Amino acid sequence: MLDPSAFRELVSGRRRGVTASLARGLLAAIEVPYSFAVRWRNRRYDSGSAQVTRVDVPVVSVGNITLGGTGKTPAVEWLAHWFASKGLRVALVSRGYGARAGQLNDEALELAQKLPGVPHVQDADRVRGARRAIAEHAAQLILLDDAFQHRRIARDLDIVLVDALEPFGYEHVFPRGTLREPLEGWRRADVVMLTRAEQADPVRRAEIRHRVLQYAPNAVWVEATHAPIGLLGRAGLDEPLETLRDKSVAAFCGIGNPAGFWHALESCGYRVAARRTFADHHAYSEADLIDLARWSDPLEVTAVVCTQKDLVKVAAGWRGEKPLYALNSQLQILAGQAVLEQALAKVVPHDR
Repeated sequence: MLDPSAFRELVSGRRRGVTASLARGLLAAIEVPYSFAVRWRNRRYDSGSAQVTRVDVPVVSVGNITLGGTGKTPAVEWLAHWFASKGLRVALVSRGYGARAGQLNDEALELAQKLPGVPHVQDADRVRGARRAIAEHAAQLILLDDAFQHRRIARDLDIVLVDALEPFGYEHVFPRGTLREPLEGWRRADVVMLTRAEQADPVRRAEIRHRVLQYAPNAVWVEATHAPIGLLGRAGLDEPLETLRDKSVAAFCGIGNPAGFWHALESCGYRVAARRTFADHHAYSEADLIDLARWSDPLEVTAVVCTQKDLVKVAAGWRGEKPLYALNSQLQILAGQAVLEQALAKVVPHDR
């Protein structure tokens, strides 16, 4: 099974040779029935033949059109704080992908650290999860995490994130590319947020905006960055970013798009001497932790750095001799904040 980086090397066309070409041809053959099934499902919802269920409070969905790595967790955190600042009791509802029975998954554990006191219901049935959040936590607004394609629950605002590093999924639906559905799905978006916008020059950002808004001409356009704000240690204590500036580090991650993480480390002035990638939502086993220690211990590095999504899973069992940190980042709006807040304000209930 290919790791995320190798998969992207293949589907992007960067991997050359006869074997790679044959592999892309096979993936393209699988893409055809998958794309047909996705379009058929969307047509059922668009025509009204598939039922959409509304719950008793406003629902805001945060999702994307490509496979993982667009930065949903920082966006959900920012939105939860914004709605809470308006006096709303916010609850998060997500599928809980990769969670073990009775446990929260990695994203929920990360959000629990960032949003203490904000309830998080995980349920593959988002309608049932939203109703639980209302009944058990008196939620006044539901934030759906990663639910753009989960159309059975009605939403009052659809926010779709687009990664500036990989905006168009290599022009193909999975498994030939990284699109979850054809690009025409953007038509359902009310807000499109370009994440990691600082990693694209103004010309490229304009190109992405022009193409996205061809599908969603009435969508609000927002540009944002995931700004590193510090280092989080295993004990949960913050260290300044400067702690590892100009130092050699080893880095690993199990996220959807590792390229953004590598770029963030370099932007902090860290010298990444070695790196490892795992699949998104990777469940680190004891063997993985032993292997990471054997990999990092001989390296001449000051520390090992991962994402906060990884830290919540490996901190307790870390075996390495080098100190382990997570890069702590927050969403910062670079452009479009005023129109975004206008869109958000429209879903705030006025009869509280």
